[in-house]
Amino acid sequence: MPPNEKRGRTQTSTITVAVLSEPKQHEYHLDEKDLVITTRRGSGPGGQHRNKTDSCVDMKHIPTGIMVTVDGRCQHQNKALARSILCAKLLAGERERGILQRNKDRKQQVGCGMRGDKRRTIRVGDNQVVDHILGISMSYKDYIKGNLEALWV
Repeated sequence: MPPNEKRGRTQTSTITVAVLSEPKQHEYHLDEKDLVITTRRGSGPGGQHRNKTDSCVDMKHIPTGIMVTVDGRCQHQNKALARSILCAKLLAGERERGILQRNKDRKQQVGCGMRGDKRRTIRVGDNQVVDHILGISMSYKDYIKGNLEALWV
C-alpha cells in the first residue's frame, strides 16, 4: 500500500511478458538463375552517348517479382548498383516478414493482457503468491528471495 493512501485501498497493476529469441542478421545471397537482367537505352539528356549505348539496366528477381531500374552512364556500374539495391530490397522484405512473425508469436504468448490471461497474483500485503496455472500458493517472502521450489514440484 502506498504511504500516501488515506482510504486503505490496495494498488494493483498488471504486466505482460513475452520471451522470444533474437533474430540473427545474415547476408542475402542472390542466385543468378533467379535474376532477369535486361539493358536498354536510357532516357533524358546525354546526347549522342545516351542515344547509342545500352547503359540502363533493368533487374528483376523472379521469385518475388521485385524489379529495379538503374539509369546511369556505365552499364557495369549500373549492374552492380542494381544488384545491391535489389539485395537491400529483398533483405528489407525478409526483415519485415520476420518482424510480422515475431509480432504474431508475441501476441500469441502475451494474449490480451486482461484478467483471464494472468499467470500469477502477487499480494505483498497478504504475503502470498498464487500461480493460477499450477494452482499453487506460496509466501511472498520466499518468492522474492528466489525460493521457487514450490513452483517446480
